[in-house]
Amino acid sequence: MRSLLAAAALLIAGVTSATTGANAQLTKMTIATGVDPAFAQFYVAKEGGLFEKNGLDVSINTGPSGSAMVPFLVNNQVQAAYGSDLAGVINHQVDKNIVAVADGTYLANWESVIGRDIDTLEGLKGKKVGVALGTGAEIFWRRLLEKHKLNFADYTLVNIEAPEMVAALERKDIDGFAVWEPWPTRALKGIKGTKVLATNAGVYNNINFIYMNRGWIEANKATAEKFMKALCEANDVINKDRPAAAKMVAKFLKMPLELATELMPKLEYDMEWTPRSLEAIKDSAHLLTEQKKLKAPLDYSAYVYMDLLKAVRPEAVKLTELPK
Repeated sequence: MRSLLAAAALLIAGVTSATTGANAQLTKMTIATGVDPAFAQFYVAKEGGLFEKNGLDVSINTGPSGSAMVPFLVNNQVQAAYGSDLAGVINHQVDKNIVAVADGTYLANWESVIGRDIDTLEGLKGKKVGVALGTGAEIFWRRLLEKHKLNFADYTLVNIEAPEMVAALERKDIDGFAVWEPWPTRALKGIKGTKVLATNAGVYNNINFIYMNRGWIEANKATAEKFMKALCEANDVINKDRPAAAKMVAKFLKMPLELATELMPKLEYDMEWTPRSLEAIKDSAHLLTEQKKLKAPLDYSAYVYMDLLKAVRPEAVKLTELPK
């Protein structure tokens, strides 16, 4: 009996040692994003072991929105972030090292305007509307008003982070909000008198991009390529085995599986560079120009970094040239 116990102890010790040794060989990275299925490649790569498969030990920091986490790329506080098209252009002005490395998600049916005890967009005039400024939701709100020929000044915008909107609406601190999922669905299911006043269909579809720090990429090219490869593999899982991907997303976000399964078909998971990717960036630059927040014309050659994706999945890069 003692000899069997001793043998078992040696076996466990050997496995532990081997595991420790394997972990010691993984390259550490810290990445950051928001907390909704639009950032699923990060979650699936983590929960599905794809980062580890590619030799990476990745920690994911989450915040109120993906866009709010992009500034952490400054000074390499994180090595990658996942946020809106607008957030990337804004932060590239702060630090030219912040670059877009891939078009991650196309928000096909993802944003809505929700009102409480209000029936129309016009009914929100003079009311408080929650919008997370500096995110894709701001572009959606502005384009929506333009389409309906409504005056932006007729609405009182309240700058509020997406996760706080449902609670603010319930407290009646705001009368409605314009935001991405899952917050519209949560409001509709949880607050009496809420209604969808408009969606982004036919108005505006923004894109979430993967962002990294150019200086870090160039100093850690092999690691950066492994990271991109893991994200492409995660994208494959999402598109080929949606039930499995939904389980991983739900697990990471601690979200009911039913909700993750309901929301993910509203998105297109891309991991590519296409003319559509470029149009989203142009739209963001145009809005910032309108607001007089763009310090200088965007240098697309400095901002759009296609080399990483081209190195691991060249067929996904369908852009042949950038604006001068």
